[in-house]
Amino acid sequence: MSIKIGILGYGNLGRGVEAAVKVNDDVELVAVYTRRAPESLTINTPGVPVRSIADLEKGTEPIDVLVICGGSATDLPEMTPKFAALYNVIDSFDTHARIPEHFANVDAAAKKAGKIGVISAGWDPGMFSLNRVYADAILPCGKAYTFWGKGVSQGHSDAVRRIEGVKDARQYTIPVEQALDAVRSGANPELTTRQKHTRECFV
Repeated sequence: MSIKIGILGYGNLGRGVEAAVKVNDDVELVAVYTRRAPESLTINTPGVPVRSIADLEKGTEPIDVLVICGGSATDLPEMTPKFAALYNVIDSFDTHARIPEHFANVDAAAKKAGKIGVISAGWDPGMFSLNRVYADAILPCGKAYTFWGKGVSQGHSDAVRRIEGVKDARQYTIPVEQALDAVRSGANPELTTRQKHTRECFV
């Protein structure tokens, strides 16, 4: 029996989840849910309906797990606790400093409803976190560093676009070469995120 999946949000994350469902036989996409007019959205899985977020709010949708594909700045802090009270949920919340707060909110809602909530299951935190755990297990005297880029940051680009008057924006994260060289040399430097990366914003 396959696990019945609902996807809330159909941006890059939502389409990525949809693509993953297609290549896994033990999961089945039941519906995509949106805040937009459902008839305005065309998805890549024939025969799967696009439904309104209002349908989810009734708490009666035939899904086992709701994968919430929203932004960490404003969407997930509201959506994940709300829907954890109705369904088993997964999100990719990645505002590191607010993870304890987000966990507490989702945990309380899910426990009260007898549901399961999995948060921060994206790249970082998420997959990169597992990489660090594996590395620390075999290199107990090592030191973990995380560098991102070169590439577009979805979250930071979204934050810039939310500034009043900004029509569109992209933020590129670029590792600082001197910081990379210091780490690769084995010097084990103490580096802040600001010292490790340059963030270029195009507005």
